[in-house]
Amino acid sequence: MIRRLRRTTAAAAALLLAAGATSCTVAPAADVERAPSQLPDAALEVMNQPEYASGRWQITATDLDTGELLVDLDGSRMAEPGSFAKTYSTGAAWLTWGPDHTVTTPVKRVGEVVDGVLQGDLVLVGKGDLTMGGRTKPDGTVDYTDLDHNDANPLPGATLTPQDPLTGLNDLARQVRASGIDTVGGNVVIDDRLFAGELAGEPITPIIVNQNILDLQITPGAVGEAATVELTPAVEPWRVVSDIRTVAAGEPAEVTNPQSTGGGEIAISGTISADSDPQLKVLVLDDPATFARTAFIEALERAGVAVAADPTAVNSTATLAPQADIDTLPSVAGLESLPLAQEATYVMKISYNRGAQTFVCLLAVETGKDDCSTGMSEAGRIWKEAGLDTTGASLIDGSGLDGNYVTTGNAVQVQTIMADRPDAGRWRDTLPILGVDGSLSTVQVGSPAAGKVFAKTGTLVGGDLFNGRARLGTKTLGGVMVTGSGRDVAFAIILNQGFAAGIEGVFKANDDVGAVAAAIQQAY
Repeated sequence: MIRRLRRTTAAAAALLLAAGATSCTVAPAADVERAPSQLPDAALEVMNQPEYASGRWQITATDLDTGELLVDLDGSRMAEPGSFAKTYSTGAAWLTWGPDHTVTTPVKRVGEVVDGVLQGDLVLVGKGDLTMGGRTKPDGTVDYTDLDHNDANPLPGATLTPQDPLTGLNDLARQVRASGIDTVGGNVVIDDRLFAGELAGEPITPIIVNQNILDLQITPGAVGEAATVELTPAVEPWRVVSDIRTVAAGEPAEVTNPQSTGGGEIAISGTISADSDPQLKVLVLDDPATFARTAFIEALERAGVAVAADPTAVNSTATLAPQADIDTLPSVAGLESLPLAQEATYVMKISYNRGAQTFVCLLAVETGKDDCSTGMSEAGRIWKEAGLDTTGASLIDGSGLDGNYVTTGNAVQVQTIMADRPDAGRWRDTLPILGVDGSLSTVQVGSPAAGKVFAKTGTLVGGDLFNGRARLGTKTLGGVMVTGSGRDVAFAIILNQGFAAGIEGVFKANDDVGAVAAAIQQAY
């Protein structure tokens, strides 16, 4: 174990220089002086690579049992954390409701049922269920892939889970039929008025089917022939118009991101290599309620319930009674969500942006508001009440887009608060595990630290058009670890402003930040 060191500024700088560090790549000497212990040489070797020479590393690590500050490198300076901000939004939801909390999505009837005919509307009320039964494994836990479909467009290699994303709607439809309804004489409506929000131009709504995206699975054919494109879930009026051709192995190949061209048409084009694995692309829905309405009507028809209304009409809540009145109507079906611990696992393992923001929206609802923007102040209140010094963070959304700032010291305080709870182990298990799963599945595989570091990642990437390179605005890793000597440690690492030739450098930075965490894990 590295012993605690208290040195003068000059001595600390000399120590770092002797280890191969330079003051500009690691931190100003004054900050190093505040560090009660220095970083291990293995960490410094990674941090001082040329691609990070003009950047800044900030690191804090604290022993959870003794409170001893092990590393404090610029730990009081603000930096953008990227998706690590999800620990604040998801954590606030956890503090509010606990890991076993669930929500129930009800289906209400407006009117009476006479001889099997509902003489009125059928209303599915969105409650913010993130998966709607479409990610549930037989053991009741959430399923995910290490590179999730939410990230399929920017990152190659995303895959799908085997579950039917319409499972929840099919379940609700069967319950409607079992209630005695075989015909809906009125309309079918999705009540999405619980909250309204937006994230990066995408709607955040309380009705979520297949994470409100359409999956396009592209499989190559023979050289020169068209590729096959499978749409999931297949719901009217959506259809794919593809101009993707198969090229010989080794030839340049690229598929465009799908575009909605109106009337349910999805255009996609490009080329795919004949020896390629199936590729996944996605289209984010701009009207989730209308999609969910059609999908639910189709599910009702599969369950033997006839619907008189136009199945592809635009969803409208204009004729509905106030929400409070809808809530008092008789329920003919209900779908219970996965427990919050499982929904949090999905959000954290694969870094689900819209899911994290949904938690913020639900916090707003908890205060009686339907404007998601009020959820962030509620999250701040919750964390302050839990003992967090909230001035160590400046947050504008729950997902971690540009414009959020935290100190690594504050990030560690978040993990310290969560580690002091009776359900600390369950919270820890929501985080990606180094070398095992989620966004850390390929990082430090085979390292002695693999399986012992539980941490949320964060990434913000921009372009440097001036130099024709990628700018790594942020690479973050923070959570808890069991060190080589058995200590329980909370830590946070933020790298700001590294540079790389291309996307490969971004993946390398993920590996490098993981290597720094692994070095700390082994050193202590």
